Amino acid sequence: MAVLNDEQTMLRDMAREWADNEAPVGAFRKMRDAAPAEGYDPAAWAEMGQMGWAGIVVPEAFGGSEFGYLSLGLVLEQLGRNLAASPLASTAAATTAIVLGGSDAAKTEWLPKIAAGEVVATLAVDEGPHHDPSKIATSVSGGRLSGAKEFVAEGDSAALFVVAAADGLYLVSGDQGVSRSPRHMADSRSHARVTFDGAKAEKLGGTDLTAKVIDRATAALCAEMLGMAEQAFATTNDYLKTRVQFGQQLSSFQALQHRMAKMFTELELMRSAVEGALEAIDANRSDVDQAVSLAKAIASDTLHLVSREMIQLHGGIGMTDEHDAGLYIKRAYVLETMWGNAAYHRERFARLNGY
Repeated sequence: MAVLNDEQTMLRDMAREWADNEAPVGAFRKMRDAAPAEGYDPAAWAEMGQMGWAGIVVPEAFGGSEFGYLSLGLVLEQLGRNLAASPLASTAAATTAIVLGGSDAAKTEWLPKIAAGEVVATLAVDEGPHHDPSKIATSVSGGRLSGAKEFVAEGDSAALFVVAAADGLYLVSGDQGVSRSPRHMADSRSHARVTFDGAKAEKLGGTDLTAKVIDRATAALCAEMLGMAEQAFATTNDYLKTRVQFGQQLSSFQALQHRMAKMFTELELMRSAVEGALEAIDANRSDVDQAVSLAKAIASDTLHLVSREMIQLHGGIGMTDEHDAGLYIKRAYVLETMWGNAAYHRERFARLNGY
């Protein structure tokens, strides 16, 4: 478990309190049923901007707090606990590309707006059904970008896109040369197919920058997955302690105790791996890519296990829409595949270690 400083502890506690009071699972249900075009509650996103969360990875010189990725992960973990729908993770990934990129003009123009929560940005990479950065056909000619990206998170409402082309990352404003087709996914969140038809593009960096930004987007995703897994486990544990069958609490049955013990140990391992990846990013370590792949592989396997067990151990009630279990497993299935599934990252981890 990461050792937090006083500021990080306050940030985590504030995020937890806000998520519980202002963005419980019920708020997600309300958003899902209302089906806003953005795929999230704009008022809640505005509050996050006011609290400074949109600027956590923005340098202080541009209006951010520059708290780093571990701090961002603490917030995303708390939002993940309650399935809070927000563009924070996607915006942070795009922000990172601008911060690490070579365009001073882009930093000056966009970072203050992002830090204030005025702009939603996102990262557009994949062009097929599976994550594969090596297969990118999007190209740029004469400063104009053309191509199509599948399943872009927050693609419905993003005002700014960081787009992966064959030769690196480009910054594209969403107001011209960009068309969007909503994707209706199981998690009821914003996903879109985004087509770029000669959109004006500004280069941020080469393929090495693409790899760095994807790693940071993946680590942020893992933090949300950690929060989801922790809450799914806690909800199931509480249920087993209160549900009575055959005159006994379910938690008294040894077979169920063993299943809960397995999930608990896997969750502890998941936390170590996820926080380790976030700390590696903040320390700018040379093994960030390995740490991220390790975290995503473990996070995908663990969330898969805990979300499935949540349904099974709740029995019939877990199969209904009235219970939260189905909401967790639907979001889990989407996140497990985003930025590469467990098999992809195990293979990548082995390749990075020379196997």
